[in-house]
Amino acid sequence: MNNSNEQIAGVVLCGGSSSRMGQSKALLPFGDETMLQRVLRIMSSVTKPLVVVKADHQSLPDLPHDVLITQDRTAGQGPLEGIRMGLDALMQNPNGIQTATAAYVTSCDVPLLEPAFVQAVANNLGNADAVVVVEDGFHHPLAAVYRTSVIPVIDSLLESGKRRPLFLFDQITTVTVATQDLLFADPELSSLMNLNQPDDYLAALQRAGLQPDPNTIAQFDLLGDSSG
Repeated sequence: MNNSNEQIAGVVLCGGSSSRMGQSKALLPFGDETMLQRVLRIMSSVTKPLVVVKADHQSLPDLPHDVLITQDRTAGQGPLEGIRMGLDALMQNPNGIQTATAAYVTSCDVPLLEPAFVQAVANNLGNADAVVVVEDGFHHPLAAVYRTSVIPVIDSLLESGKRRPLFLFDQITTVTVATQDLLFADPELSSLMNLNQPDDYLAALQRAGLQPDPNTIAQFDLLGDSSG
């Protein structure tokens, strides 16, 4: 996938609390599939193998049999913990064969993700430890490729209480890719549109030409009534 034709895996984080959404993002319907299922389907066209990182006791929809599933060791550690566990799952592949030493990491709440965007980011990895998308100075840690070799650095940061991904980018060889250099792959940068609250979700459905599920809308209405 990148310039050296190196195999890139895919890691999808879905262990967040979804507090602003009011219900599990991973289980939200998006057409005839859940949001997690959709993101995995999109990722499967450009990355292999696929890893899902969930929270302890989190329910997941039915997933393809070849998807690797792992979970955060400790809650509340932020995305660095999820990134670390996703990369570690590649090292612990139950088939006993490590098929990828780097992975594109995203979240389960980007249903408008474009495969060409994932590939374009990965193409910039080269010999670096990571490549991350930067938008107006902001680094997108969940629109980035990481090598499995950064796991010890992540462990050191977490042990020191440094949970911001920016600390990781400062300590490893990181390539940054500006969003304007990715417009050819994703003109609307929909791959960066994560859904945090019901309005975001409904807008994404509309952009995808899909109708919202009435039962889901009812749950959002109940959430609004209880908070009012």
